[in-house]
Amino acid sequence: MTRVLVVDDDRSIRRSLEKFLVGEGHEVVTAADGGEALREATGADVILLDLGLPGADGFAVLTQVRAAPHPPPVIVVTAREDMQSTVRAVQLGAYEYLVKPVDIDRLRLVVRRAAESREAERTLGELVARASESYQVGNIIGKSAAIREVYKQIGAVSTSKAGVLILGESGTGKELVARAIHYASAERDRPFVAINCTAFAPGVLESELFGHVRGAFTGAVADKPGRFELAGTGTLFLDEIGELSLELQAKLLRVVQERSFERVGDGRPLPVRARLVAATHRDLAAMVERGAFREDLYYRLRVVEVRLPPLRERPEDIPLLVEGLLTKINRELHKQVRAVAPETLAALARYPWPGNVRELENALTRAVVLSQGEVLEARHLPMIGAAATAAAGPRPARATGRVDGDELLPLREVERRHVERVLAAVGWNKRRACAVLEISRPTLDRKIDDFGLVRPGGGRPDGEDEP
Repeated sequence: MTRVLVVDDDRSIRRSLEKFLVGEGHEVVTAADGGEALREATGADVILLDLGLPGADGFAVLTQVRAAPHPPPVIVVTAREDMQSTVRAVQLGAYEYLVKPVDIDRLRLVVRRAAESREAERTLGELVARASESYQVGNIIGKSAAIREVYKQIGAVSTSKAGVLILGESGTGKELVARAIHYASAERDRPFVAINCTAFAPGVLESELFGHVRGAFTGAVADKPGRFELAGTGTLFLDEIGELSLELQAKLLRVVQERSFERVGDGRPLPVRARLVAATHRDLAAMVERGAFREDLYYRLRVVEVRLPPLRERPEDIPLLVEGLLTKINRELHKQVRAVAPETLAALARYPWPGNVRELENALTRAVVLSQGEVLEARHLPMIGAAATAAAGPRPARATGRVDGDELLPLREVERRHVERVLAAVGWNKRRACAVLEISRPTLDRKIDDFGLVRPGGGRPDGEDEP
């Protein structure tokens, strides 16, 4: 039930409005002057406010109400018809300005819309609160010196709107850090808009970033806002920025420099108001050296740089990560796996995790699904099963991983074999391989080229997986 505060010094008007609003199903409280109105305003969902009040006038009440955190919508109901009063009331934040005698149908509509607006604000606030809780710094798990340094950087950059470049291997949690920066900032109730630059072809990506107008290209049947526009005054997160073509890099540089952009097919500039956070697993400095990434854009994006350590460099965080991830996985899967066998935990800490935290979470999720009891055992984690039997043995070098029993290989070779085995298991169906590896199609194609993988028998995948 909507609680409506009626503020008017005329007793008959107060009674008439109260009777009408109660008949509409609202809870109503009344106030005869400014002081009483301010005392009652705290619990109101909608306020009907007269301007000509004894004591503090309506403008003073409106100013104080709107200055409070999460203020209710204020509908001015007054006999003043002059432009000056109307303009001033709207400037001070009035939801609507109605002139006495009020049209009842109009009042019914305005109060209903104001109540809906108030409810929408409450819902948004709850969503923001839940998102803030999900992505606060405390949910980036770890106590190692390397991860504590990341905490400090998040705290420092969240107090400004400076651009941030997040660097780290795939699976280290770059988007989680980007969201933590956003939800620790003063703009936490503004949009957080993310886009993965590998998820779209270059022509489509330009439209996704900047939007387009109707008729800009074949298939553009209506105007469409881009991610820059949707981010508003919040945060725009550009994931895998290293995959942008040089042409798009040039266009993005112009946007960053001029703080404005144009929709595809439209010459009118629109302002950029969002903070820009970019991330990549690539070595952008090396890409700049070989001409694959623009140096001027690199330095524009890299106002503040946050480097995320790979999981193999912080093995002391693995027990905490396992505990936190199991809690999350149990909740999502409605399971009760509460403990990990000591030898299994030791093996988890020794495994190099080429896929980092994402790989660890995926491995634990599969293990929880397969587990029939409350204790997670090594047999549920085949990739570390061999290592689990050698918990007291020496830790492998950081740059190597165990595969095929006790064989030690460089991490690149571990990853190459893993990709090759997945492709073989799915018959080189690239769509299925992408789903298993949790990477995009362009990333898979790049890995196939980088690793020199060739499909047995030659040829191309059939149907949907043709390049």
